Amino acid sequence: MNSSSEIVIIGGGIIGLAIAVDLKLRGATVTVISQDFQQAASHAAAGMLAPHAEELPPGAMLDLCLKSRWLYPEWVRKLQDLSALEVGYIPCGILAPVFDIPKSQGDATWLDKEGINHYQPGLGSEVVGGWWYPEDGQVDNRQLMKALHQAAQRLGVNVLEGVTVEAIAQKQGKVSSILTSRGEIEGQTYVLASGSWVNQLLPLPVRPVKGQMLSLRMPREPHQPLPLQRVLYGPGTYLVPRQDGRLIIGATVEEVNWTSGNTPNGIKTLLDRAIRLYPALENWPIEEFWWGFRPGTPDELPILGRGFCDNLVLATGHYRNGILLAPVTASLIADLILQQKTDPLLSHFRYDRFFSKPLSTPMNTNGTQPLQFASVNGSSSIPQLPEPSTEDHLIIAGRKFRSRLMTGTGKYPSIEAMQKSVIASECEIVTVAVRRVQTKAPGHEGLAEAIDWGKIWMLPNTAGCKTAEDAIRVARLGREMAKLLGQEDNNFIKLEVIPDPKYLLPDPIGTLQAAEQLVKEGFAVLPYINADPLLAKRLEEVGCATVMPLGSPIGSGQGIKNEANIAIIIEQSKIPVVVDAGIGTPSEAALAMEMGADALLVNSAIALSKNPPAMAKAMGMAAQAGRLAYLAGRMPLKSYASASSPLTGTVV
Repeated sequence: MNSSSEIVIIGGGIIGLAIAVDLKLRGATVTVISQDFQQAASHAAAGMLAPHAEELPPGAMLDLCLKSRWLYPEWVRKLQDLSALEVGYIPCGILAPVFDIPKSQGDATWLDKEGINHYQPGLGSEVVGGWWYPEDGQVDNRQLMKALHQAAQRLGVNVLEGVTVEAIAQKQGKVSSILTSRGEIEGQTYVLASGSWVNQLLPLPVRPVKGQMLSLRMPREPHQPLPLQRVLYGPGTYLVPRQDGRLIIGATVEEVNWTSGNTPNGIKTLLDRAIRLYPALENWPIEEFWWGFRPGTPDELPILGRGFCDNLVLATGHYRNGILLAPVTASLIADLILQQKTDPLLSHFRYDRFFSKPLSTPMNTNGTQPLQFASVNGSSSIPQLPEPSTEDHLIIAGRKFRSRLMTGTGKYPSIEAMQKSVIASECEIVTVAVRRVQTKAPGHEGLAEAIDWGKIWMLPNTAGCKTAEDAIRVARLGREMAKLLGQEDNNFIKLEVIPDPKYLLPDPIGTLQAAEQLVKEGFAVLPYINADPLLAKRLEEVGCATVMPLGSPIGSGQGIKNEANIAIIIEQSKIPVVVDAGIGTPSEAALAMEMGADALLVNSAIALSKNPPAMAKAMGMAAQAGRLAYLAGRMPLKSYASASSPLTGTVV
């Protein structure tokens, strides 16, 4: 069997299916390869949605879990509509009883012994109190898996069941195909979401962590509620009551490699802990035993984002939180694949956090250093990530760029000054006015020959066009110009429709009309617009590759005068946001990047400075500094002073 698909997902568990459904709803062609649908770890879970009950520490993982829990209600509603199946989602809150009074009581609601027993009668005599987490909840994971599977099939996802992936074929830094038990399968983008089995295909530090579970049947009296109403997250165990009368008890954590099956010791451990927490269940009938393998990583955090190859995306290692993290994983991965939108959260879950570069390492044939595993137990356990300048890429229409600064070619005192500035800025995208090159306008003579287009990506622009029709015609000429200069696959166009000769403000109606047509013709459209969030969203919806809101009027050097609107555009956009026009100083460039802009386009501030190459270098550094600051996250604002040195242990 030789087949092809736009996106191929390896893994038919909750993560793989959730991503497939999200991608399909956005119009992609998707194939899911599943070795054994019933073997997925998702079937062996309890379905708790418990970022607070698990007491996750503040940080990226807690943020990711909370974001996913927030997405759950709407995600579940969508799945139930698509599948016509209920999934047992209940935002019921979770009780966390304890046997020892804690030293501190944190931010959660603390219930003493009397209070917790009033809320949930029948707790064990050793329970001294507990925490109440009202926003946590549960979902029936087995019903959820059925609904995802049904939704995928109804949407037309090609689900290949009973297919084993034998190898991932790679060629020149890209995945070329998947070799399976049924033949070769090709795609444009590949997603590896095979859970505990992922390291059988790639050298990723994901291991199977076995968990045993069981279920009991709760007694039900006529017209009476079930005896156990609350999810109990106790020490070393959890009890999850289902509405149909089942009680799920879990789960062991066993580092036994691929040793399968339930064991007497594992089941005894579960029952002993459960009876200590809620004694009445010792007389309830046992319904079922089961087990599964969680995909664990050295730091117990998932692996999300781009992989070893340009067209490979990783979504694995969710460990104990696969059910909880399904909605947010699907959303972030779909954004990454279809919109090339990298959420800052993904930077915390990159695969290369487990690798480090030794001080003396031979270079690969492509000039990069091979990655090596970093120790997770010794002194070298701190992840050593590659420099952001080489790994934090700007991706537009599937094309990857290291630099987040774009520059222009106009207004320079000489061609030589422009050449030196482009080099000093370290930019990789240079915008060129198609009309001015064609007419050999002053300052543009010999421009096509002045730049090494083997290293610089041309961004033709429709400067000087006053109508949509004019811009469409010039855009077509720009594509041909790029081909003549050796960039055969260049379909980029910076769209400018500007009828106003004094303030040079873009025409929103003409821009939208031209964008719609150019997208249909296969252009990657980068529209220059006023900072209008509604227009930006509309342009995104018609298929533009970026939006480029102006900071202030072209060439004015006034800086970011539309900060509030640009912030809204950045917040709601799923495509790169490039701040274009008005930036006059490196500090203003850094500010735009600190706000979360994906890139900048700066021309006048460089070309009209006293020393254009020096200013170009400063702008490149500012773009990088602003990006790093955005990813790092600024300190919280306070209305009061806070000493940076401790007040304890000082010399008197």
